Amino acid sequence: MASATAEINASRVWWSALRPATLAASVAPVLAGTAVAIHERDLTKPWAGLLALVVALAMQVGVNLANDYSDHVRGADSQRVGPPRAASSGVISPQRVRWAAIVAFGVAAVAGLWVSLAVDWRLLVVGATCLLAGWLYTGGPRPYGYLGLGEVFVFVFFGLVATLGTVYVETGRLTAIAWLMACGIGFLATAILVLNNLRDMETDAAAGKRTLATRLGRRWTRAVLVLLVAAAFTVPIVIFMTKLAPVTVMAMHFGIPIASVPVRTALATTSAPALVNALKRMAAAELAYALLFTIGILL
Repeated sequence: MASATAEINASRVWWSALRPATLAASVAPVLAGTAVAIHERDLTKPWAGLLALVVALAMQVGVNLANDYSDHVRGADSQRVGPPRAASSGVISPQRVRWAAIVAFGVAAVAGLWVSLAVDWRLLVVGATCLLAGWLYTGGPRPYGYLGLGEVFVFVFFGLVATLGTVYVETGRLTAIAWLMACGIGFLATAILVLNNLRDMETDAAAGKRTLATRLGRRWTRAVLVLLVAAAFTVPIVIFMTKLAPVTVMAMHFGIPIASVPVRTALATTSAPALVNALKRMAAAELAYALLFTIGILL
């Protein structure tokens, strides 16, 4: 019975360590990028989009697990207020978490290598940069996630690179609408991290983790969150005003009520459980954003 209980606990800890809510943020850029390819009537390699999805999901899992392991090593999880972390749980050894992160990055590398050799070998450089950035986010001698640069990492890699990379491997070119949607996806992906760092402000500061939130303080971090969400929903207006897509892209604004809920939560409370739920809702808002864009394009 004790063994069964330990196994169940380990399974739950592993599942929590994967941060399943954030996986929606990996699907969104691939979905948006594929919608751009459909809009451009240039979806010549749909199989490449599937490989891009594998890369995105594996990278997200790898970053989550690497962050889990590195934060444990640096003592950043000693006073954790969010969901339990695997390496610090006492149920799973830190080395197993480290190896799980390496395996996830390995899956991303294999899928990325496959699509790069089939589409454009120069993508190998992009892929290598992504893997390096994913590990050094909280790992290495000077993790930039501890220097307030985490938001830049998320915007660039889980916004621009993920969306534009999907468009490029499916069509072989990049257009203005691809860049705009990459920015929109990046804004919401960054908003997820801002919510995460708002929740962990006090414990991060105590552990010496200098995130953007600990540098700016709660008031200005909340302002950044509002600005990111507002910028994301300005993107469809720009797309329509520049005649890059029909008026149906304005359907993306049906996502505003979804995104407004976590923003209101962040403005109203400092409760860790409430901010955890807000983070999950923002991830859902990013996926809804990409889905509504896709519907607008198909209509």
